[in-house]
Amino acid sequence: MNYREKINNAKRIVIKLGTSVLFDGNGEFSTERISSFARTVSELKKQGKEIFIVSSGSVGMGVKKLGLDKKPGSAVLKQACAAVGQSQIISVYQNIFNEFRISVAQILITEEDFSNRDRFLNLRDTLDLLIKHNIVPIINENDAISAKKSKTYQYSGVRVCFGDNDKLSALVMSAFDADILVMLSDVDGLYDSDPSVNEKARVISVVHDVDREIKALCFNSCGPGRGGMRTKLEAARIAAYSGGIAIIANGKDDAILEKVFSLQEVGTFFVPKEISQSKKRKMWIAYATTVSAQIVVNSGAKNALLSRKASLLPVGITGIRGYFKKGDVVGIMDEDYNEFARGIVNYSDIECSKVMGKHSSKIDGCLGYGSTDEVIHSDNIAILL
Repeated sequence: MNYREKINNAKRIVIKLGTSVLFDGNGEFSTERISSFARTVSELKKQGKEIFIVSSGSVGMGVKKLGLDKKPGSAVLKQACAAVGQSQIISVYQNIFNEFRISVAQILITEEDFSNRDRFLNLRDTLDLLIKHNIVPIINENDAISAKKSKTYQYSGVRVCFGDNDKLSALVMSAFDADILVMLSDVDGLYDSDPSVNEKARVISVVHDVDREIKALCFNSCGPGRGGMRTKLEAARIAAYSGGIAIIANGKDDAILEKVFSLQEVGTFFVPKEISQSKKRKMWIAYATTVSAQIVVNSGAKNALLSRKASLLPVGITGIRGYFKKGDVVGIMDEDYNEFARGIVNYSDIECSKVMGKHSSKIDGCLGYGSTDEVIHSDNIAILL
């Protein structure tokens, strides 16, 4: 089976450009390479494709602009470099894409834009409107203000950790129903052995599942960015479990995008999984990695959520940690404070505090109103495995 033929049917495309792709060997922004990519983007748009670009490079651009002789070590200096570099990098993109009569827009995202339902819906509406007006969004994490997290979670075998643009590009793909994620770095794809020690190492053309055997093939970090093959495999698995295609390919090849979309055998192709819309929604809930509040439940509620896929009722709640409002994603913890699930709440933390431990029939009496019996409906709960 020629899996790459699936690329022909892709309508909405996310292209992730890593730091190592954006800069040449002398540390200069590679305008020729980006111009080549812009040409391919122009051709794809003429075919009716919708393009999102997730771009790294703001810190690297800031380092150069500030005249630093090495990558900043402190978080504050990195954020300062990002603040300087973000304006510089979008200016370069504007100049290059203008040559192809393509308008671009800068979108800077933080984790909260995925974990807060209102902010996520606002982000989605903005991006949909940009696409409708034929504008290419240039998306980056807002490194100037984002606090990096090291905490990770696992859902459907997928470990998730915000803090690199590989993960961000997979989130964008999943959340905005894109069909394909192309991650460009400075490697030809996923190798079957370490190419730095084995000259016979070969690129794996097709991966059906990012299992333990595949994850064991993470050898070296890719270039000067924060990510590496590990984060790319995590992103590829998120993409696959969102029902989309993922490709890892070498962005140092100026013609790589043209080769990918002309179905040439380049890079590593990750086969998408069959997945329902309800499953996609729950995966989005699990991906909302900035969760600052939790609901603590008793063992009966935990068992009901895990074994019967039940809704969370107020009677099973034993504690509230942090602040949240209706529509936020919160963690669900057992009484040993182990987070085992996440969900979108129907009530605020104050409301939950008033009804916790009580039967659903008491909600009206406790609050003076009641919109639903469930604190979190089963459709809005994702189990973290």
